[in-house]
Amino acid sequence: MARHGVAETLIGACVLVVALGFLAYAIAHSGRTAGSGYTLLAQFDHIDGLANGADVRIAGVKVGTVTNEKIDPKTFMAIVSLTVQDNIQLPKDSGAAITSESLLGGKYISLSPGGDSTNLKPGQMITITQSSISLEELLGKFIFSVTSLNSQKAGQPAGNAGQGGAGQPAPGAPATPQPAKPK
Repeated sequence: MARHGVAETLIGACVLVVALGFLAYAIAHSGRTAGSGYTLLAQFDHIDGLANGADVRIAGVKVGTVTNEKIDPKTFMAIVSLTVQDNIQLPKDSGAAITSESLLGGKYISLSPGGDSTNLKPGQMITITQSSISLEELLGKFIFSVTSLNSQKAGQPAGNAGQGGAGQPAPGAPATPQPAKPK
């Protein structure tokens, strides 16, 4: 019985070593950086879906990370802190937009460098921003516009699709066919 206990202990130890190796590899190759670079701020109306640790990209290439999100108590706008690599110097008139990776993916900040001769300094605010676009809101607006367009084509005001009031057919709509009377 003592042999079974030693063999099981050795196998368990090997499994733990392999699991720790996978964990170390995953952390080393995750693409996350340890906050190197300088900090900039950006102010947005809303930041739906943007999370701490999200990428900051220029032309699709990761150049930084979102480090903090908070609300300005005076303007009720979202203030996002982000780090940008030290070797990337952004002009003062650069822009920041919150963009989706895909329909199902997360969000990131896309920076568009401007043409100003002076650069942003650490801690300064990016003033040209575009907030995140809510897919649910766009879909709702699209559905509403399609239904109102269909109602207008049928000569009905939006919201009363197919009803003339009190369950009556709309004016100009064909009457409901009556069953044929037996002879």
